[in-house]
Amino acid sequence: MHKQYSQDQSFDRIAEKFEKNIYGTTKGRLRHELLEHYLLQYLPPAPQRVLDAGGGTGVMTKTLAQLGHQILLNDLSEDALNIARQKLADYPQVSYHCGPLQEISEQTQFDVILCHAVLEWLSQPLDAVEGLLTKLAPGGQLSLSFFNSDAHLFSNVIYGNFDYIDKDFVVPNRVRLNPNKAVCPAQVLAFLEAAGLTVIHKAGIRCFHDYVRDKSIQTTHYEQLKAKELEYGTSHPFVWLGRYFHVIAIKPGE
Repeated sequence: MHKQYSQDQSFDRIAEKFEKNIYGTTKGRLRHELLEHYLLQYLPPAPQRVLDAGGGTGVMTKTLAQLGHQILLNDLSEDALNIARQKLADYPQVSYHCGPLQEISEQTQFDVILCHAVLEWLSQPLDAVEGLLTKLAPGGQLSLSFFNSDAHLFSNVIYGNFDYIDKDFVVPNRVRLNPNKAVCPAQVLAFLEAAGLTVIHKAGIRCFHDYVRDKSIQTTHYEQLKAKELEYGTSHPFVWLGRYFHVIAIKPGE
């Protein structure tokens, strides 16, 4: 990894564990299915030039490849991309870039940029968003989802983790699959507005799933939970309570 991005999280050597722990659970499945649902509501017709920035093992890339889009899948982890190459072997329109998303050529313009569950792993998340905007074509769509700092505080108060909160969410032995830095939705929305983008969609992702007292409900009543997420996830106040926040914004045209 390049020195200037040495604080950004890579999943080399734990990519398979990441795949299992995230997408093999109801929380990962629900996050993906909700993002997919919202994204497909706004995605322009194929083919579009798409950048899946920090796309990991290619779960969302596969969804878009099946629709016929031309996709560059980027990730810091070569291990994650190797898993993606196997998963996406039948989709020749997918290409790959291993390295910091900041190093993708600014000369390459994309109609759609996805950056899902990435910002919370970066040392300078808003700098990364600014870099992505230079790669977004005029009139293009930016889809961001990220670990919600407000919901992170809310949930830890509910769980009674007061010492963790008072230590500014820093623990001596951090689990590598736990995000480094939750991100504030209001800050991201203000940043996008200041950059001249028009926000066309906001949603909370997992507004209810993570808060149910009986965790078995996450499995036994998965479809009912998902239905409530879709019913209320874009409505105030629930949009602000999702453990992840999703926003789609359009860059001004020329």
